[in-house]
Amino acid sequence: MQFNYIGINMSKKNIIVTASVFVVFVALFFLYSKNNTLRKNDYITIQGSAFGTLYHVIYEPVDEEQMDNVVSNALKEIDDALSMFNRKSIISRINAGDTTATTNDLFETVYKKSNEISEMTNGAFDITITPVVNLWGFGFKKGMIPTDTNIDELMASVGYDKIHLVNHHIIKDNPNTMLDASAIAKGYACDYVAEKLKEHGISNFLVEIGGEVHAEGKNKQNNEWKVGINKPVQDSTCTNQEIERVVALSGRSLATSGNYRNFYTREGKRYAHTIDPKTGRPVEHNLLSATIIADDCMTADAIATACMVMGLKESMKLCSQYNIPGFFITSEDDDSFQCHYTDSFEPYLVISKD
Repeated sequence: MQFNYIGINMSKKNIIVTASVFVVFVALFFLYSKNNTLRKNDYITIQGSAFGTLYHVIYEPVDEEQMDNVVSNALKEIDDALSMFNRKSIISRINAGDTTATTNDLFETVYKKSNEISEMTNGAFDITITPVVNLWGFGFKKGMIPTDTNIDELMASVGYDKIHLVNHHIIKDNPNTMLDASAIAKGYACDYVAEKLKEHGISNFLVEIGGEVHAEGKNKQNNEWKVGINKPVQDSTCTNQEIERVVALSGRSLATSGNYRNFYTREGKRYAHTIDPKTGRPVEHNLLSATIIADDCMTADAIATACMVMGLKESMKLCSQYNIPGFFITSEDDDSFQCHYTDSFEPYLVISKD
């Protein structure tokens, strides 16, 4: 079978570009035209940067002009609502204690989905954990592990049940509580761009933002879109793109989360960057990456993040309970990798090494 891949790599110098999915690579396959000139049977490609990462939008030829503006405007709307790096965004104003900040439909959609996934995962997904994540990150940068006292002080402000949406305003039980939608916003951005493409009559397209993917219809070969999941190799240069599995997508979304490239080692002990919202401490299990397929990318994004907190056993149980297609890679005692996936994920596999 012939595959058209985009190889996704963080180097902006390459024409074939990559983006990481919480540092777990997704490889997509396509032939990129530098000047986006439309030729017979060519699909059009738009690429750029947003939310501190890269994005690609590939779609069938249409008469509609200025689709690049449609995409960039959609991404700006998401940025204005949910970006922690935009000081004027709704979420930044809320974090700064601005009680006049009014939420909009985009913010409220993500907020409600976040609560839904938090409830579903018994708090493994929590958009208020950021201060503790930062504490661990800054602590290691300073060469010291956070103390129990430091952690406990910040944990007093953590908890998705400590924030409430009332009349288009966020009310905090604890004024120090902060929100961070980075583990769900890129997924929602994929959904929102997809929605805009459909509004313009486009039915065959793929949207990829930082490795999160939503695919509709067929690619230029009239096949389902092919998405590759890379091996979890500890490669700080992000150049190793050996593919572990390839899946076929159409009308669905895929998101991957992982921590094998983002960790610290102190006194012989390895600490993952994934922080458990219940304990305020790094998770300790052998799950390296979690890939989730869902109808919308926002859901896939959030559940993949939650799985990295829960570990393999609980993630498989969650996926079985809700019939969620899930694919997981674990590290074994002999330093090998082991793949695990739910029965509902198997139909999506194109290349299997079992």
